[in-house]
Formats: sequence, structure tokens, C-alpha cells
Amino acid sequence: MELGKKIKQLRFKAGLTQEQLAEKLGIGAQSVSKWENAVAMPDITTLPLLAEVFGVSIDDLFDLTTEQRLNRIENRMDAEDELPADIFREFESFLQAELSDAKNQKRATELIAYLYWHRMNAEAQKATRYAKEAIRRAPNEKGCQWILNKTDNHAVWDWNMANHTKAVNFYRELAEANPDAALPYMYLLDNLIADHRTDEAERWLERFCALEKAHPVMKRVYRAYIALARFDEPAGDQIMEDLLAEQPDNDSVLFETAQYYAAKADYKKAINIYERAFAADTKRPRFQDALMGIADIYEIMGDYANAAKTYDRIIDLLENEWGLTEETDSSVSSAKKEKARLLALA
Repeated sequence: MELGKKIKQLRFKAGLTQEQLAEKLGIGAQSVSKWENAVAMPDITTLPLLAEVFGVSIDDLFDLTTEQRLNRIENRMDAEDELPADIFREFESFLQAELSDAKNQKRATELIAYLYWHRMNAEAQKATRYAKEAIRRAPNEKGCQWILNKTDNHAVWDWNMANHTKAVNFYRELAEANPDAALPYMYLLDNLIADHRTDEAERWLERFCALEKAHPVMKRVYRAYIALARFDEPAGDQIMEDLLAEQPDNDSVLFETAQYYAAKADYKKAINIYERAFAADTKRPRFQDALMGIADIYEIMGDYANAAKTYDRIIDLLENEWGLTEETDSSVSSAKKEKARLLALA
């Protein structure tokens, strides 16, 4: 249905004349008449007020399909760092309703999780800013450090706060309930290795390796990380070097090898192999992961100028391979902010 016809329908349903609707909107009655007769369209800034007057969402004004509304929700979260409270509530209400629809249940569940994470992340950034300010004001006092652990992934000394037991329990249960799915095993292995629970990791790796869909590269990569978690660095290095020698042009092998050496803080070697991985990737558009690794390492090394230059490459990748802009995706503006921050440090 055209927007003008929809406005007319909603106006009748609300029992309003054109003059009464115009008065509520603070405009002339002639404007409402033009909308309803498809002579003109409402200004975009009028849409929220129109929706409020009629007691509907902005989407309801356009009669969007469910798929279009789901796409709009995802795209808006991708494009904006923080949603206005009324938009958040609108999205939340719609997604909650879709959870009972078998056809859209999976996507609605994913999007409502994204919605809550999106809001949490926006609030976490504020919490991080104020927690850091509080710590600067009293650097020798305990107070907000635990907040930074939760919001900004800061390390904590206490093992009981730092271990990944809850994650291990969740992914172990998931792997047992879905024995043929590969990803739960990988997430389980990640968390077991992070906690140096290597004997358990070894047992779960054997089950992972037996899967038909297990990634052949990751079968060997996990063995290297288990060796590293057992403090057997030479064994881990040998596994990765053998893999690299066998498949020197495989971008997946190159990327995982770079990750391994970055985790060991062998930074120059990691940068070199990240570059090889990025160059070997023939898919378009390419992911930015290798470049992000390079930028992070340059910053760790204090080479802020090269870190900023790497963000130039990330921005170019997002804009020219992915076709993203600051208006359509917040990752572009985030990358530009990171570049500016690094240039200021340089």
C-alpha cells in the first residue's frame, strides 16, 4: 500500500479529520491532503510523529513485509553505534512477537540477541569511559577495575574470575547434544586451551578430528595450541612450521600460522605471515581480520604511524570491496576513529 493511502487509512481508524491530524503535526491541512492524494510525501522528520499520533511503528506506515522489517532492524544496528530508546523498544517488541513464528524464529532469535548486545555494547563504552576516569582519579585504590574486566576485556588476577568454566560447560553440553556439528567442539577447545585444561582438550580434539566436517587445517592447529598450553613451545612451533611448509600458499594456513605467532608475541614474524595471508586470499570481498592483526601488532610495538596506515587499508577494503560507507555501517566510522586515535599518538 502506498504511504498516502496508509496515512488516510490510519487517519480514518483514529477518527481524525485532515485538519485535526495537521494540527497534531503542527502543519497545514493542505499538506495532509497532498500526502493522501500522492501529490507529495511527508518529510522524513515527520514520520516518527506520524507513527506516534497513530500509535504504530514507523515500519507500520509502510506496510513492510516481515523480512523487510528484519533486514531494516539488522541494517540499522550495523549502521548506528546506539539506538534511540523508542527505536530500541520498537525493535524489541517486534522481535519478541516474531519468536513464536516458526518461519522467522531462528532469525528473530539471532537479531534479538544482537539487539541486546548492541545496547549492552553502547552502555559498556560509557561504563568504560567513566571507570577509567574514576581509576585515574584514584590510581592506588580498588574500585572500578572489575568493571573494565567486564566491559573492555581487561585481565584480572583472580583465577576464579578469569577462568572460562561457564563457557566450557555450555559448549560441552552443546557438543554432546549435537555430536555431528563441528563449531561447538571448536568453541569448547578454545576455552579449554585458554584455561590450560589440556588433557580434556586432547580428548575433545580426538572427537573433533573424527568428524566428517572438521576443518583439516584446524585439526593440526589445535594440536599446536595444546602443545603451547602445555608449555611445550618447540612442539607447537614444529606443528605449525610443518603445516606451513606443506601448504605455503593456503590463505587459511597462513592466517592461522600468523595467529599462532601473534599469540606467542613473535610479532615481526606474525606481521610477515599476516601479509602473506592477505595477499593469498583470492576471495572478494576479503575479510579484514589479517589487517586488524597487523594494526594491533604495530600498536603493541609502538609503531603508531604504521598502525594508522594499516587502518587506511582497512577503510579502503570496507569501502571498495564491501561497498560500505559511514552512513550504512558503523565499522567504517569506527575504523576512521581508530586511525585518528593512532595518528594522534604518532
